[in-house]
Amino acid sequence: MDQRKTNTGHLLALITILIWGTTFISSKILLTDFTPVEILFFRFLLGYFVLLLIYSRPVRTKSFKEELLFISAGLCGITLYFLLENIALVYTLASNVGVIVSIAPFFTAVIAHFFLEEEKFHRQFIIGFVIALSGIILIGLNGSFLLKLNPIGDLLAFIAPMVWAIYSVLMRKISGLQVHTIGATRKVFFYGILFMLPALFFFDFHLDLSRFKDTQNITNILFLGLGASALCFVTWNRAVGILGAVKTSVYIYIVPVVTVAASALILNEKITWATLLGTFLTLTGSYISERKPK
Repeated sequence: MDQRKTNTGHLLALITILIWGTTFISSKILLTDFTPVEILFFRFLLGYFVLLLIYSRPVRTKSFKEELLFISAGLCGITLYFLLENIALVYTLASNVGVIVSIAPFFTAVIAHFFLEEEKFHRQFIIGFVIALSGIILIGLNGSFLLKLNPIGDLLAFIAPMVWAIYSVLMRKISGLQVHTIGATRKVFFYGILFMLPALFFFDFHLDLSRFKDTQNITNILFLGLGASALCFVTWNRAVGILGAVKTSVYIYIVPVVTVAASALILNEKITWATLLGTFLTLTGSYISERKPK
């Protein structure tokens, strides 16, 4: 693969993760006035229309099997993953969710091993995973060594990365169809919103737009809709197309590092020696996992 193209893939993945690492804080702030499903719906509806403005041409598939890839990606990567993540934030700490969902690379590697011929499991990935996970746990504990666990919230947060792993593998397959990245992302958003509609009736959903008069609410929803959704899903899907599902997913290890740093700056949370050591271990583990085995 062209080195310049590879470097572009790494840069896109890094930019995506730097933005995604702060989304837990935005979602936590919005949960004061919005329910999880409301945040999800407004965020992706905004993202969809932005992508439609940028690239309006329809993305056509050759068979129902190809269309099923988009349908499944929308269900897993948009509806299920974010519902699980946002509902988890209601029951547990933002830092807990940030730490737990960052084990997604492990699940991605396992699924990719069985469903993607070119992305097989290797021992080096496991070693890096163990090192990164130990760092992630240290960051989650943040030096207090008092596990603030909530069974419901943490269980939902644990299921979320499994669903994301399926999404990553599906996007790798979609990238093989040679379709426009923005068009493909928009199509995935469409199915994600479609699957979301039934959830609006089961969860507490209100179309009360007066809440957007609040500067904090409109700022955070714009950040989630334009930055974390419209922009980041395009950059992430492009990175997956260039680097592969497993190599791109390794960047998710960095999410808790970004989340803790942002929490310290925005929410004034204390950074301890355990956080610094955890950051070092997480970055070292991700580097080892990303390297090709000799």
